[in-house]
Amino acid sequence: MSYLNITKLDASSADFNTQLQKLLAFDESDDLDVQQRVLAIIADVRNNGDQALIEYTNRFDHCTINQATELELSKATLKSAWENLPTDQAQALQTAADRIRAYAEYQKIEPWQYEEADGTVLGQRITPLDSVGLYVPGGKAAYPSSVLMNAIPAKVAGVGELIMVVPTPHGETNELVLAAAYLAGVDRVFAIGGAQAVAALAYGTETIPAVAKIVGPGNVYVATAKKLVFGQVGIDMIAGPSEILIICDGKTNPDWIAMDLFSQAEHDENAQAILISHDSHFLAAVEQSINKLLLEMERADIIKASLTSRGAFIKVEHLDQAADIVNRIAPEHLELSVEDPETLCRKIRHAGAIFMGRHTAEALGDYCAGPNHVLPTSSTARFSSPLGVYDFQKRTSLINCSEAGANSLGQTASILARGEGLTAHARSAEYRIK
Repeated sequence: MSYLNITKLDASSADFNTQLQKLLAFDESDDLDVQQRVLAIIADVRNNGDQALIEYTNRFDHCTINQATELELSKATLKSAWENLPTDQAQALQTAADRIRAYAEYQKIEPWQYEEADGTVLGQRITPLDSVGLYVPGGKAAYPSSVLMNAIPAKVAGVGELIMVVPTPHGETNELVLAAAYLAGVDRVFAIGGAQAVAALAYGTETIPAVAKIVGPGNVYVATAKKLVFGQVGIDMIAGPSEILIICDGKTNPDWIAMDLFSQAEHDENAQAILISHDSHFLAAVEQSINKLLLEMERADIIKASLTSRGAFIKVEHLDQAADIVNRIAPEHLELSVEDPETLCRKIRHAGAIFMGRHTAEALGDYCAGPNHVLPTSSTARFSSPLGVYDFQKRTSLINCSEAGANSLGQTASILARGEGLTAHARSAEYRIK
């Protein structure tokens, strides 16, 4: 394998801003051909329900389904998958589930209200979503961790029915995924995938219930389908390629940092891994580690493509400058591999998740630390948050006017309504004025 040449930027360069913008640029323009195919699939599922699902499942997943009832995996199947897991996998899955649930319990939003002097009561009621659909990739891309991260917060929120869809190419199921579904308390599981599964969850069929929100990762067809059904249902987010940004003071083992960069670069060729440091000697040492360790990696070609096309080392003058750059990038994952991560963390405003200290590898967050691994990408951490219990709860405003409150508020509302030319609004309020 040839020597990997990673992009080097210097924050003190006159053209740094232009170079950084070029590094971060990623063309996620919609593929019109994909969009047209997905629109056709959605329309077919809406019009033909189960029959369309059966045809697409047989065609794309190479199955031989005759009736829609065959698409559902029984609770007994999920339980069997859990009970037959190897002990080490079962223990790891249980540990991860327990930690994710414990963290999620802290996220629950509580209702509140207060009473004004005239007796008017204002407040907010919190209710869980009635139903949620969870998309889980199948085949080679089987992620039990994704099941736990999406299902457990939904259950902690109190979602009434959690329905999972997962493709089963050639009829093959992933036992670890099914075990995770059992452990997380998923209510129903259907062996369907692709845009057709998203359409079924959004609009419902004779067999698949329509849901209020769809969450979970998928390929370009799944992501496109989620975009197109948004509005009919809620969705979690439109996720871009994985990202990791590391700030290091030069005192962490360079092999650790190289492998942390690999941990996201191995996802796909468009993933982005960036290292920022004020120590040029350390940057050189990490580059040596990258070229040494790359030879050992099973997904070396993907890592190399990712680091070559979208990876970078950024040299800064000091850590405060590094924090400023982070806030501009707003990365999905941020590692603060420094002596005093707490102080540096206070300067970070935009990041999906922050991993503090030399011993906190980002990979721990992917599986079992507790906080959710569904995070905003592509700089959307500037305005978005990690998936959590709050994504499965909704808020309802409560207004209970006393007679005195209706009198005083009615006068204010009347003036404003008439100023907007909405006479019925004004008169509705005025009827309650003494």
